[in-house]
Amino acid sequence: MINKVVDRTLEAVADVEDGSTVMIGGFGLAGHPVALIDAMLEQGASGLTIVSNNAGNGDTGLAALLRAGRVRKVICSFPRQSDSWVFDGLYRAGELELELVPQGNLAERIRAAGAGIGAFYTPTGVGTLVAEGKEERTIDGRDYMLEYPLHADYALISALEGDRWGNLRYRKTARNFGPIMAAAARTTIAQVDQIVELGAIDPETVVTPGLFVDRLVALGERPWLRDGVFIGAEAAS
Repeated sequence: MINKVVDRTLEAVADVEDGSTVMIGGFGLAGHPVALIDAMLEQGASGLTIVSNNAGNGDTGLAALLRAGRVRKVICSFPRQSDSWVFDGLYRAGELELELVPQGNLAERIRAAGAGIGAFYTPTGVGTLVAEGKEERTIDGRDYMLEYPLHADYALISALEGDRWGNLRYRKTARNFGPIMAAAARTTIAQVDQIVELGAIDPETVVTPGLFVDRLVALGERPWLRDGVFIGAEAAS
């Protein structure tokens, strides 16, 4: 019987090794897999390369992983915002490497990895620092640069609900990077608000098929989450 459900978040991330490349879903705090990141803090893997849309918010989630010194490099499109002080301090101190990728290119590089695409040309970034050292080509009078897929050892994502086969349904913008990251990683681990019976998810609403999910863990009663979105202790109370 296929059953990808694990009992604890720590068990779900137990085999993440030092030096792994880990994709972390979320757009800001929407769809951010906070429980799995907390488990990574407890698990202890270090020297990680993180692929994410941004570089952490406040002092929780990805920011906490950065502050703990577990991350060697961040590949993202939006590293700095008003509450990204952890990343900002580490980067300015030379303790963290950054690869800045325009958001559309980031999404397409992840999607290309899952789709088996070897490389693709994009006009985004041509003539800027992100094009330095990259192959360029003029197609129909427009300049393009060559980008390569982003693969990962692990993807940590968040969904509204899943079944024991790993089929996932998301809620609104909390879906963001989760589906393409699930396809691009060697091992995909999903935290879900609840586990439902097989057949309870309408096949038309399954966004990530179980084929792309290796483990999932139900969060149960966690007041700091609402529909898979981190809302913080104050909002929860």
